[in-house]
Amino acid sequence: MEGTKIAVFQNKEIRKVLFQNEWWFSVVDVVAALTDSVDAKDYWYKMKIRVSEEEKIELSTICRQLKLVSSDGKKYETDCANTEGIFRIIQSVPSPKAEPFKRWLAKVGYERVQEIENPELATKRTRMLYKLKGYPDSWIEKRMRGIAVRETLTDEWQKHGIKENKEFQILTAEIAKATFDLTPSQHKKVKGLKRENLRDHMTDLELIFSMLGEAATTEITQTEHPVGLPENRKVSRRGGGVAGTARKQLEKETGKKVVSKKNFLPNWQSKKKLNS
Repeated sequence: MEGTKIAVFQNKEIRKVLFQNEWWFSVVDVVAALTDSVDAKDYWYKMKIRVSEEEKIELSTICRQLKLVSSDGKKYETDCANTEGIFRIIQSVPSPKAEPFKRWLAKVGYERVQEIENPELATKRTRMLYKLKGYPDSWIEKRMRGIAVRETLTDEWQKHGIKENKEFQILTAEIAKATFDLTPSQHKKVKGLKRENLRDHMTDLELIFSMLGEAATTEITQTEHPVGLPENRKVSRRGGGVAGTARKQLEKETGKKVVSKKNFLPNWQSKKKLNS
């Protein structure tokens, strides 16, 4: 299972995660997007009871509890449904937004099928999404390269006994701590982020040093072949240490910190001026 992704439907964020090669969507997020409820969790809870009583259908049976990142940055078991399941759930939501959402959902599902058949399409779509969000081409190139470096590392971890998502998070945190003297959650706080993807808000230098730490970890892993979490943890610290040493040297030469409060949130610069 891959990490939490964010899709957007009419300015509403819908968390999704890849599970068994298909997208699974947060039911609570879907309910929030379709109903504008002030308490989507409560709406979903009452909706399950209503449908069970009126239609004799248990909506929970078409859901899976999958871990998604919450607003506090932590992962929690969350009711999720695949495309077919979401279609069934929204049939019981009395909302004029249902039909546009169905079309949007079908499009997302179709694009996923295309990406499975031709992985290059996923890369092209990712580039286009960053472009539409206003990221500069130079940053996009680094981000895409960083994704490739990350995938190479996770492939190596899987070959060396790392299977659980939590273990991937632990090793990633070790590299980050050695690279920046900050864990990913601490780094997000510096940038004022909550549920957003940290790397989507890194500066050029932050991306470069992240890549260096992960690339160094990959090289050491391929050379020494650590097995299991404890051994890979030590290697991750050493790989991150390579990037950390380089970062400190650059900071010494320039007198500037590499870790920056800057992020790519909409209107970030204007908010910064208002608060200064």
